[in-house]
Amino acid sequence: MRLVARFLRFWWTFIVGDDWRVALGIAVALGVSAMLVEAGVPAWWLIPLAAVGLLADSLRRATRA
Repeated sequence: MRLVARFLRFWWTFIVGDDWRVALGIAVALGVSAMLVEAGVPAWWLIPLAAVGLLADSLRRATRA
């Protein structure tokens, strides 16, 4: 059981890392992008825009600490 816990902890740390807000924002952006594609709207621009915005927000919060 410890092996499973270590495996899951690795993936949590790998995906979420230091900032859960960035991971959540990317997950939301992927979901919205998928919904836009299903609706027939080109959504190639959403993920890069979300990544830049989330990175800027993360850097802003880190420099205020």
